[in-house]
Amino acid sequence: MDGFQFDLIIKNHRELITGAGITLKITVISFILALIIGIVVGIARSRPGWLGRIFSPYVEIFRGTQLLIQLFFIYYALPSIGITMANFTAAYMGIGLCGGAYISEIIRGSLYSVEKGQAEAAFSLGFSRFQAMRFIILPQALPVAIPPLMNSFSSQLKETSLVSVLAINELTRSGQMVYSRTIVGIPYCISHLFNF
Repeated sequence: MDGFQFDLIIKNHRELITGAGITLKITVISFILALIIGIVVGIARSRPGWLGRIFSPYVEIFRGTQLLIQLFFIYYALPSIGITMANFTAAYMGIGLCGGAYISEIIRGSLYSVEKGQAEAAFSLGFSRFQAMRFIILPQALPVAIPPLMNSFSSQLKETSLVSVLAINELTRSGQMVYSRTIVGIPYCISHLFNF
């Protein structure tokens, strides 16, 4: 009974591979959504004005509350006010909105890393704000943003384990189902508890 049991993985490999596929699907779709939200909100909050102040409560709420609570709210509480969605849609929205709040701060920080003189030089050459952002500022900010964006992707991959509360059989939930069905842990725990 001791040791890692590869035969259980081999016996249940289809279920585990399906769970891994669902985990990757949720991660990729929610990360793309988070990236879009994060870029828009990050650019808006990096500039002074009313637009940045509008997005500040979104960032504070989603960074200040736990993702599990957000998922519960989106899937179980919103239907009480008439907003219903499928469990996968709720997973994409929950992880995407939470990730977008964190990514917006990554984008904002990377934009602040570019010297103000770069934008001023672009404006003096006749660039519009959009052109200066697209051709001058973003290409310099992107290398600064890539390492924390990879960390954000990794975090979202780990956070997909929480979507099991929405009745989604991702990898962690599939592993739990295999474990509970094979009941490997119970005899092992009992034998070590009583020193059999």
